[in-house]
Amino acid sequence: MSREYAVLAVLAAVTVVVGELTWVRSGVFGDRGYRITMAICLFFMVLVNGWLTKLSDPIVLYAAAEKTPWRFPWDIPVEDYAFGFAMLTAVLMRWRVLGRRLEARPSVPTVAP
Repeated sequence: MSREYAVLAVLAAVTVVVGELTWVRSGVFGDRGYRITMAICLFFMVLVNGWLTKLSDPIVLYAAAEKTPWRFPWDIPVEDYAFGFAMLTAVLMRWRVLGRRLEARPSVPTVAP
């Protein structure tokens, strides 16, 4: 079995961590705001994903061959956590980088009408 979704989700998470630590260096992992943001997103992810993937009446179906059989809590595929972590962290890293670039720009004086 290929377990493609599982492999890609873990690869995405590892790539984001390695990218942050070796290339981007936005400092996102050391930021308290990042941890709070991730906790809030995790809370809502568990609520929504738990409802969407519940085995008793699923709305979202996964090909069994493409993921691991592990689900936690309730019926949430563990791969969804790796994918969510990678996606959110990559966006927050990019946001910080763009914010620094905007701060580094020379300010353009505005002319009052």
